[in-house]
Amino acid sequence: MARQSDEFLMAWSSLSGLGEKAGWQAIPIASTLPLELQAGRRSPDNAEAVLVGFPSIRLSASDKLPEGQGFAIERVNPQDDTKLWLALTRKSTGSEDLFASMASDVVGALDDAVAAGANEQKLLRGFLSRVGAWQEFMRKGFQALSAEAEIGLVGELSVLRLIIDAGVPASLAVESWLGPLDALQDFELGTGALEVKSTLSAIGFLAKIGSLEQLEDSVRQPLFVVSVRLKQTTTGKTLPEIVDEMQCIVKGDTEAERLLAERLLAAGFIEQHADRYVRRFTEAGTRITEVDKNFPRLTLGSVPLGITKASYEIDLDKAAGMVVEIDEVLKKLGAMKI
Repeated sequence: MARQSDEFLMAWSSLSGLGEKAGWQAIPIASTLPLELQAGRRSPDNAEAVLVGFPSIRLSASDKLPEGQGFAIERVNPQDDTKLWLALTRKSTGSEDLFASMASDVVGALDDAVAAGANEQKLLRGFLSRVGAWQEFMRKGFQALSAEAEIGLVGELSVLRLIIDAGVPASLAVESWLGPLDALQDFELGTGALEVKSTLSAIGFLAKIGSLEQLEDSVRQPLFVVSVRLKQTTTGKTLPEIVDEMQCIVKGDTEAERLLAERLLAAGFIEQHADRYVRRFTEAGTRITEVDKNFPRLTLGSVPLGITKASYEIDLDKAAGMVVEIDEVLKKLGAMKI
């Protein structure tokens, strides 16, 4: 659970990083043992930061640290000791309030990981992956999801639930959800993948295919397209309500909870925008089609020589291909035993 942002805002307000000499002013905040936590400001630019001290683990010089539009992570040594210190620092272009929200969320995730018994290696990995989710969120912008992106996220969460309800462990199912990370397909499960397309249209199902690689199955096989048709109704569920349901489904599985929080953040969903999502959706049908030789698609191997990039639309209601149920899909993917 995220900490209160006031904890960080008050700490930063008590510090000054306006000195001419480069260095840090920092004070301890409630620590998450075995980690040491400090709120700090860096001189001479007065940048706010959260400093995390890992007592024994090390990073190699080649390890790349996340960096986003409003923040950076850097190796520091504020106490001249042997700990690995990482500073999550606000850039001058970053919003102070948004950075405080980020700090609250990241440190709260460390609290949860410690409570779950994570070792130092997992704590470092969790810290960097949570910051990476914020990196993806900031790359996509700070605004609420567009109407189209909202529908897309509702569809992907519907498929995630479908996979879990079919018997795939929650942590494995959420880990396979790569759509928010801009993977080629939305789910990579077993040997293959699932690409999710969602629509509100009652007639026709136009699906945008963004590249020649999106429906390419030479790397991961088999490949399926999941068509999720939604209806906007007064009795349906809003996106925040759907998110709450999914959080309840994975509750108790610490890894699934962590991954779900990171995927939602990377997808562009944050609680601060929850009141923006007022539309209510119900599912009007889900159809899973295997991408085989009869399925209409453009790939690098099927277009004329010289064409290297293309985007196009498919009417999935008219697309040929074998329609399969989720249990059979998971068996073909090798995600469930036959």
